[in-house]
Amino acid sequence: MSESTTTSRVLSLLNLLQTHRHWSGTELAQRLGITGRTLRRDVERLRELGYRIESAPGTHGGYRLEAGASIPPLLLTDDEAVTMAIGLRVAATQGLADGALTTLTALAKLEQVLPAALRSRVNALAGHVQPVHPDVPAVTPEVLGKLALACRDRERIRFHYVAANGAETDRVVEPHSLVAAQRYWFLVAWDLHREAWRTFRVDRLEKFFATRVQFEPRELPAGDAAEFVAAAVSSLLGTVTAEVVMDLPIERMREYFGPWAKGARSVGAFKTAWPIEGRSPHELISSLAWIPEGVQYEVRGDAATTAFLREAAERMLNATRN
Repeated sequence: MSESTTTSRVLSLLNLLQTHRHWSGTELAQRLGITGRTLRRDVERLRELGYRIESAPGTHGGYRLEAGASIPPLLLTDDEAVTMAIGLRVAATQGLADGALTTLTALAKLEQVLPAALRSRVNALAGHVQPVHPDVPAVTPEVLGKLALACRDRERIRFHYVAANGAETDRVVEPHSLVAAQRYWFLVAWDLHREAWRTFRVDRLEKFFATRVQFEPRELPAGDAAEFVAAAVSSLLGTVTAEVVMDLPIERMREYFGPWAKGARSVGAFKTAWPIEGRSPHELISSLAWIPEGVQYEVRGDAATTAFLREAAERMLNATRN
């Protein structure tokens, strides 16, 4: 067998160890299409490279990747690793569209192998990074990382939760996904005590505890987790909606708005209908402000919403007159 084939196989093994908390030896060997003896040799190769891989014999034994005393060969210096971790933490706390889960997964993978000394540096430096939206409750990056790992590993978790009305409860859930919506992080999970799907604002979650008990995944009653959260948030916040019809072909509109063009549809060859929403009519104004200069548009909504927008526009116009 060539050296390149061995290297490729070892890298595939490393990727599997990084994407799941625990693997049985049999399952790893089957995934890689190798024998148990070859698997053991490949694990030793990774250990020689600096990766700490814990192994346990027996029927329920297997392999798991542990944090080491030094950074494994990721082609990163200590300073580069710290910078990357801080950057991922900042990205994770900003609720970026189309990439939130990728950000958390990358952060979880990196912090899983950071030695204690570098993790302390990350914590100290990241504590001085201010969020873009200071009015939004801060979410501890460590909690986001732990929740992402729990979702990935299908591990039941316990936590103390403070609801919007101040009610405090202790929950045991099977986590499904983390979703960024309305500038908050939400955990989608199956609540074992209530026997139902629930969404939890992560900033209201305290005393997180990993049970190390795994579970079989359940079918989410929605197309995806983001859709489930959107429905839950709309029902809780009483979302105000409207539709903007702008003189802009849908291709150009999507190019300009990027991920915020979600839900847009073509209206003829040169117009686009764009749904907007907010917790109040005030938030709709911020959406309208992003329409490109020179583009004519019409707002369609209920009488109360359009009346509010008309009055707000008149006040802004009067305020700019000299």
